[in-house]
Amino acid sequence: MIDDKKYFRLRLLKWNSTINHRPMPWKGEKDAYKIWLSEVILQQTRVEQGWDYYNKFVSTFPTVQQLAKAPDTRIFKLWEGLGYYTRCRNLIATARYIAGKRKGRFPNSYEEILSLKGVGPYTAAAIASFAFGLPHAVVDGNVFRVLARYFGIHTPIDSTYGKRSFTILANELLHPKQPGAYNQALMDLGAVVCRPVSPLCESCHLKRRCHAFTTGSAGSLPVKSKGKAKKNRWLYYLVAGHNGKLYVRKRGKKDIWKDLYEFILIESEHELSLAALNKHPEVKSLLGNIPLKRERISPLQSQQLTHQTINGRFIHLSVPLAKVPDGYRAVSEKRLSELPFPRFITRYLAENSL
Repeated sequence: MIDDKKYFRLRLLKWNSTINHRPMPWKGEKDAYKIWLSEVILQQTRVEQGWDYYNKFVSTFPTVQQLAKAPDTRIFKLWEGLGYYTRCRNLIATARYIAGKRKGRFPNSYEEILSLKGVGPYTAAAIASFAFGLPHAVVDGNVFRVLARYFGIHTPIDSTYGKRSFTILANELLHPKQPGAYNQALMDLGAVVCRPVSPLCESCHLKRRCHAFTTGSAGSLPVKSKGKAKKNRWLYYLVAGHNGKLYVRKRGKKDIWKDLYEFILIESEHELSLAALNKHPEVKSLLGNIPLKRERISPLQSQQLTHQTINGRFIHLSVPLAKVPDGYRAVSEKRLSELPFPRFITRYLAENSL
């Protein structure tokens, strides 16, 4: 009788070759540039959401040299709505490093790939195994879940010890001659069969020796430590301008949405009433005694980020604001459509006219 680890590997690859037909545009790709592009896009993003972005980037920038030459604003505009914009900044920096310092040649060792900006152990392992057939196991949420359930591991997956022990196990299970196929199969199994909610245990190819299936414990695995408390932020945007142009600025400080554009911002640690907004010192300095009007204030808007909830409203000034506020610039509506904005703003603009 073969041991559990060998059984797991063989049954997984059997499922992959006979049953798994999960379609993805980058599946089977050997071009390291395209694999890297897909993996950066998929960091903290669902496949269904990243699919169209990947196709747009590949068709717009077929090579790393073309991506490297593009203006930042154009790349950010293409990324708009995908979130986690640090990934986009890292994408730009890495493309220019590869196109310039490496003359367009993508590194072909795990250590060199790992040294690229924005590339962690998971992404490096994915690129190394898919593009170059190197034996490095990928360890993401799908992998954590499958291994925890199959082997009955109750170590928290978000603990330092847990991450290390799961990585060791994943590399022990890796098929040395088919690392790319094995890694993709394991991620696919977690995505379409061993799902976070309502896993398809009865139809799973590996159920006979799965701890979670035989004990009925799939709902309690994997184990996570207590999460961080999420904070609330309140953003009030003044949609204002003069002579047919609106005032916007690029966010520059180290914070959410860095390098994206926004309207005149009044931020608060708590929700503000209309009366409180009219008395706010920043509003007073901008508008003097001109009051904000309720009919030009949007309903409450909210967006959930990883560790914070963004709440706010859009306030359309009913009178022109002749003086350009410090740090802002006036742009036409046509130019406005070419600038990258955070989803909190683009979602509102898509549903409301300026």
